[in-house]
Amino acid sequence: MQQHVGGLSGCQVDLFGAPSLLHNEFMPTDSARGDLMTAIVTTGSGGYDKLVVSAVPRPVPGPGEVLVRVLAAGMNNTEINTRVGWYPDGGWSDATPFPLIQGTDCCGLVCAGEGIDESVVGSRVLIRSCMRVDGFSSMQTRWLGSDMDGAFAQFVVVPASEVFAVDCEWTDAELATIPCAYGTAENMIARAGVHRGSTVLVTGASGGVGSAVVQLAVRRGARVIGVASRAKHDQLRELGVDDVHGREADLVGTLGKHSVDVVIDNVAGDGVGRLLDLLVRGGTYVSSGAIAGPIVEVDLRTMYLNDLTLLGCTAWGEEVFPNLVSYIEAGEIRPLLAESFPLEQIAAAQQRFLEKSHVGKFVLVPPVVLEARN
Repeated sequence: MQQHVGGLSGCQVDLFGAPSLLHNEFMPTDSARGDLMTAIVTTGSGGYDKLVVSAVPRPVPGPGEVLVRVLAAGMNNTEINTRVGWYPDGGWSDATPFPLIQGTDCCGLVCAGEGIDESVVGSRVLIRSCMRVDGFSSMQTRWLGSDMDGAFAQFVVVPASEVFAVDCEWTDAELATIPCAYGTAENMIARAGVHRGSTVLVTGASGGVGSAVVQLAVRRGARVIGVASRAKHDQLRELGVDDVHGREADLVGTLGKHSVDVVIDNVAGDGVGRLLDLLVRGGTYVSSGAIAGPIVEVDLRTMYLNDLTLLGCTAWGEEVFPNLVSYIEAGEIRPLLAESFPLEQIAAAQQRFLEKSHVGKFVLVPPVVLEARN
């Protein structure tokens, strides 16, 4: 069974205030160190001091589980939100089980397992971030890196049902941009019924989820309108956006009321009411985030008089992740890797991430795992 980090026994290094360390020189895991691995342990809610570079026991797979060597781990808003205590109940579903190894995105190599199909061993895989623990008829979820130890480490243990082999020429870091952002985007697009000819407005279109929504909606033949800072407009046009506007644009004045079939909004804040004015009668507003603020003001008359549907999306449908893998293998989407960092530079990476000057995703790369010595 998976061993949660629990206590922080073993070697710890507080990176913050310590000299910068080279990626391939920091705490390699080998037989001389025993069954330890390097991990970023989030010790509780707070600042960057809560991110501790640690040597912790390597997890051991139980029945039906696999041990995955992490090749690259994507970064998301959710890891920062969890660390700073942004979620109202302290976590996605329940209170976050600190100390915790975060990391929702994982590209890795299956090393071993117990009671599994042995053909998967040695495969390069993506891990499905959103796990439906009670089956897809239940809305209960278990999220990698939020409800269980995740990918900000050299190894992670997950159920064998949650690893998906991928056959493509993408790099490990490029594949690590996919799971959370693209899974969330595909789930929202599917639940909103986006199809060829739909007009879809995407706020935060340059972010990890937003840029994924753009690609996936374009793939379905939708007309896509993006909202992002002006410095990123050319990059969004390269992704297939038909029309792009600045964050301060008067969208109702420019596009007109009742001009959009679907709004996909992970920005929220004080603009939600105006976004609803854009929707056609019977249109759909979808959200899985609120980076500009979760408390919003909405005129319910706009909703009910126009037969609007408001969708909150967290639990992924069963088809979402297999679909993403098929899109990658068919060359129907492309990775948007903004920058990679060594795992132990997570604080610098999160600081850069919060500047929001990038398009796509940031990725952390763990230290090289050394082979056992003879």
